[in-house]
Amino acid sequence: QVQLVESGGGLVQAGGSLRLSCANSGRTFTPSIMGWFRQGTGKEREFVSSIRWSGGNTYYSNSVKGRFTISRDNAKNTVFLQMNNLKPEDTDVYYCAAGIGSGWNYWGQGTQVTVSS
Repeated sequence: QVQLVESGGGLVQAGGSLRLSCANSGRTFTPSIMGWFRQGTGKEREFVSSIRWSGGNTYYSNSVKGRFTISRDNAKNTVFLQMNNLKPEDTDVYYCAAGIGSGWNYWGQGTQVTVSS
């Protein structure tokens, strides 16, 4: 069973930084893509960023482009999200996801990010 575990969330002031990590603690697998989504109370889950496991192509939502950076450690099946210049509107629960082929097959439990103004 694949088990994605996020870490690194917390409380930070506006303008600050956090680094999220997502590691697979379960059955070993090779994803085709890994990424981050976020969801606030009463809101739909929205795409934040993703990275292709082979080739390393990265993708960002317009709201985080230029502030967030996604990266990966292939050997450890770990993906990171460096979040800089955080804004109060970035406050959400952040979820890690992994896909094999098309779509997203596995999800983490989420980590809370709170940005105070």
